[in-house]
Amino acid sequence: MSEAPDPEVVELATKIFDLARQGDAAALAAYVDAGVPANLTNDSGDSLVMLAAYHGHADAVRDLLARGGDANQANDRGQTPLAGAVFKGEEAVIRVLLDGGADPAAGMPSAVDTARMFGKAELLKLFGAA
Repeated sequence: MSEAPDPEVVELATKIFDLARQGDAAALAAYVDAGVPANLTNDSGDSLVMLAAYHGHADAVRDLLARGGDANQANDRGQTPLAGAVFKGEEAVIRVLLDGGADPAAGMPSAVDTARMFGKAELLKLFGAA
């Protein structure tokens, strides 16, 4: 029988995920520097990088990647931060993720598949998949 999570830990994790969604790069960096895992995931498997990327926060994504965040970490549905950024049309985030080693072919659907679905020829070219 597993123990219920400590409510204070859950509250802190919720706060950190909210910081990623809001793009508070400085606060996220401080938490990660203090020991919060850069690849922390929520109950859907969304990492801090995924949440920051999906919500269009290039600076937060850059800071998380610099602290060991995984640019290719897929969530429970197989989606990667890069595919999420393509879906949302977040060009600055896309470039930060690519600079951080994101693989356009990773995930289901991949960033390449997502760009094809939405007719984003300029991104397909950027990904070398035109």
